[in-house]
Amino acid sequence: MTTYPAPSESFERSAPVRLWEDGFAADPRRYYEALRAQGSVGRAELAPGVPAYVVTDRKAALDMLHDEKTWTRDPRAWQETVPEDLPVLGMMRWRPNTLFSDGEQHVRYRTALLDAFALVEPHDLRERVIRAVHILVSRFGPSGEADLVRDFARPLMTLIFNSLFGFPEGEADRLNDAIGALMEGGEAAAVAEAEYGRYVLDLIAAKKARRGDDLTSRLLDHPLELTVEEVTWQVFLTLGAGHEPSTNLVTNALSRILGNPAYYSTLTSGSRPVRDAVLEVLRYETPLTNYGVLYAREPVSFHGVWVQSAVPVVVSYGALAMFAEEQHGGAHHPRDASHLSFGAGPHTCPVKQESLLIATEAIERLTQWLPDMEPTVPRDRLSWRPGPFHRSLVALPVRFTPRTPDRPAGLPGDRPTTQTGARA
Repeated sequence: MTTYPAPSESFERSAPVRLWEDGFAADPRRYYEALRAQGSVGRAELAPGVPAYVVTDRKAALDMLHDEKTWTRDPRAWQETVPEDLPVLGMMRWRPNTLFSDGEQHVRYRTALLDAFALVEPHDLRERVIRAVHILVSRFGPSGEADLVRDFARPLMTLIFNSLFGFPEGEADRLNDAIGALMEGGEAAAVAEAEYGRYVLDLIAAKKARRGDDLTSRLLDHPLELTVEEVTWQVFLTLGAGHEPSTNLVTNALSRILGNPAYYSTLTSGSRPVRDAVLEVLRYETPLTNYGVLYAREPVSFHGVWVQSAVPVVVSYGALAMFAEEQHGGAHHPRDASHLSFGAGPHTCPVKQESLLIATEAIERLTQWLPDMEPTVPRDRLSWRPGPFHRSLVALPVRFTPRTPDRPAGLPGDRPTTQTGARA
């Protein structure tokens, strides 16, 4: 058992920080500062009356994420202590997949996923992204305005992940709606979890009946011989973990880009890679803010706090990102990938390169086809969806010169643009 500093009495006197409040979505900085004031580990609530420890210090986070002897990902001991209708249970409930397993079982599940994704060639994934962007820009481009959350990022990820897992495009709305409500963890979370479960079961049934060139079929046929139930839970996890964080990564990056005309002009001119903007979001405004959840195998003193077993310990990637931005003031090298948005240790995201490719390619293609997009709402007035786990915009409205993907920018009749990319 790893030995850490003795518990702090001040922690025990601290009031829990309520991450379930609407105010957390509107102003997470205030909540993270309250957590950080308690030390490396703060006291919080993920839902009313549901306590958790929250790690806001980078060293403490790395200590935890690399220490499988002290910490487990298995939530079943905690799960026995909470009601079945708990709003956040859909995101935290034990399932036999890579996220909630340890040791040999985790290696088995992770190997199957890595092998399945290894057969997705980068050029093929890029073509899927380009095709999806083309479909969506064809829909909203002629109108000259769009909500980049509703009209672009969310349906984009649905098209891409439906394609990768082998489900028809006509099922897209089911996936989109269910995952969004599940992530928020509110009153609709239980219904959303059930609907998302039905979606995955329908997908598995379709692939059992007829295999295809897709991730689901590869998992069903993998040499490790996962059971149908195990494949179902790998898909349940991976499809959701790919869709929602990728959506938020794209919209968070676009909101930063469009909110800074000078920055936007360097991207549309090609002088600065879009990948730099994506990495900036991963460093400073990570899309999955508080979802590195572990549990002490037995009570332990950890960075000044006595951590009880069967209580969630959450690594706050959002707090780590916020404090990193304050500390460095944006002084990181643009290509610096030292952020923890993809986790660390044995549970590091297995498909982080694919996630980066999807987000980067999507933003590149969108800004190429619509180079004069400008926001209609200032960034500091945008609204964020509630929930303790994510940093997710409600909407990102923009306007631009009406255009379709087959009509390049700069044709006669287009309104002139300024050097910052906004319409003059």
